[in-house]
Amino acid sequence: MIKLFTKTFSLFFIALSFFAGAVNAQSIKIAIAANLQPVMKDLQRDFKVRTKIDIDIISGSSGNLATQIRHGAPYDVFLSADRDFPESLQKDGFTVKNSVVYAHGLLIICSTQTLDFTNWNKLVLTDAVKKIAIGNPATAPYGKAAQQALTKAGIYDKIKGKIVFGESITQVNTYITTGVVQVGFTTLSLIKDGANKQKLFYKLVDNKSYAPIEQAMVLLKHAKQNSAAEKFYQYILSAPAKRIFKAYGYNTL
Repeated sequence: MIKLFTKTFSLFFIALSFFAGAVNAQSIKIAIAANLQPVMKDLQRDFKVRTKIDIDIISGSSGNLATQIRHGAPYDVFLSADRDFPESLQKDGFTVKNSVVYAHGLLIICSTQTLDFTNWNKLVLTDAVKKIAIGNPATAPYGKAAQQALTKAGIYDKIKGKIVFGESITQVNTYITTGVVQVGFTTLSLIKDGANKQKLFYKLVDNKSYAPIEQAMVLLKHAKQNSAAEKFYQYILSAPAKRIFKAYGYNTL
């Protein structure tokens, strides 16, 4: 009888240990807009210190990530570079929480060359600038903002032939930092990224010339039974996370 009890208890303990291990091994898949790659490294590290939870990061243009989610991509949290894509997913039933704005982005014009950006709207019309990189306005919110700023300046149609579109802000940043283009429109976080060793020259684009870049987040249905994903969602809205966002050039609420 004692042996039977001992054996039963041992099996119960093994099963309990296996279950606990499975819970501890619970992973989170976070889809992030490409502009968040630099800041996410610090957020990921800070979150791990606070929770001991590992996260897998998948980055891309906000529009492409939203499409992947609609086609069943197993992401738990989606951090977009705008509000439209998360709100659209929410409206169509792909989320378990309402979308919430976690940061406001800032658009810059940037180059590896020592160009005078005082009157950048005139500069880009000159022969000194042969190629201009912006994100695809249909899928990359910072590209949409750049298009708006150029249109408001009355020069978008005039410089169309110079534009090189990037599928994401990461590709735009590569075009800028490698000198493929003379100038590009990107996020201020590129300048704040300590990992970027390329000397860059830039100017903030007047934020009245484009719609506010309200970056929103949603907790997706795939995370319904994932408490670790809920913790990450809440962490992004916390004071420590906001301090990290600010250090990378974002405005927070």
